Amino acid sequence: MDIKDMARPLDGAGVSAFLRSLPARPLLLGLGEARHFVGELGEVRNEVFRHLVEHEGYRSFAIESDCLMGLVVDDHVRTGAGDLDDVMERGFSHNFGASAANRELVRWMRAYNEEHDEQLRFFGFDGPLEYWAASPREALTALYALLDGPLPCTPEALDELLGPDDRWSDEATARDPARSIGRSADARRLRLIADDLVALLDTQVPRLSADDGERAALYARTAVGLLRYHHLMADASEARWTRLSAQRDAMMAANLRAVAGHGPALVFGHNLHLQRNKSVMPLGDQTLEWWSAGAIAGAHLGDRYAFLASALGTTGDDAPPPDTVEGILSTLPWDRSLVDARRLAEAVTEPAPRVSRDFRYFPLDPARLDTIDGVVFLRQAVELG
Repeated sequence: MDIKDMARPLDGAGVSAFLRSLPARPLLLGLGEARHFVGELGEVRNEVFRHLVEHEGYRSFAIESDCLMGLVVDDHVRTGAGDLDDVMERGFSHNFGASAANRELVRWMRAYNEEHDEQLRFFGFDGPLEYWAASPREALTALYALLDGPLPCTPEALDELLGPDDRWSDEATARDPARSIGRSADARRLRLIADDLVALLDTQVPRLSADDGERAALYARTAVGLLRYHHLMADASEARWTRLSAQRDAMMAANLRAVAGHGPALVFGHNLHLQRNKSVMPLGDQTLEWWSAGAIAGAHLGDRYAFLASALGTTGDDAPPPDTVEGILSTLPWDRSLVDARRLAEAVTEPAPRVSRDFRYFPLDPARLDTIDGVVFLRQAVELG
């Protein structure tokens, strides 16, 4: 079988044809990154999203960035609040605000909303996390402020239990679980308070506006998720990083399910988080394995979740060997291609796994092609950050 028979140029027509080939119209269309900070992939993503908005009825975009910081971007996109420079600085985590493609996306979404009644929405779907985690203060206090009494504690008591934010966000906890306060008496008390606040929210949903209800739910799941994450940060066992990785993706999946309520949406994040199967990642002398956010969200959404993995051909001086999946895809006549991954899995027999000199690049796993709906392939990535 000619590989060109299972691929097409990556353009609007190709994206629409891909959607029509799926068993159901997805509420979430995941576009994965094989490597963060590939400028050309960001540009491709923007083109795909514009087509989805203008021709396929998509109205939401979600990115692997802090869900609470994302509220700043969503406010700007919907109302014009804030200066674009400030929005890019305060509205993204992981340095994603420095991305030219992200800046252009936010600018375009705001311009679209100025001219249309049906508004676009922007979401971050990651937790307030790096390898360490933020204080639960913002999520807990914002949730507390949206609820009506009787409340489980006074604002002063909540503030005292939270204490200084830097005792939560200490980066050294990533290496030393003994530095974490996640299993302290204060943290245990806060977990009970968070549970009480979530239960109270369930009883007060009718009195909240749609926007306040949406934000309260976000604050609730973020507060609970962060306190669980901090609890695991204090774990000194060998399972610590596996559990932390699983907790992070569980938080992502909860946010993705909330985004699906506004669907259909394009979701942009690392392949490891959006794939349908377990994620595997080496860390020191360990190999971590956990269920990805895409696997969890897909278990709930079924055919309403679709996943496009990305893959890169030549990156800098790192060219894929011809017997790898990326090497085979490099023979396609187009610089940007959209490939039917399941047909590819049937057609290529025993391809070699690619070993990239770029440790930040995660090559396609030949054994898992049949778990992917499609592959966005860039034959040569010219903008790497």
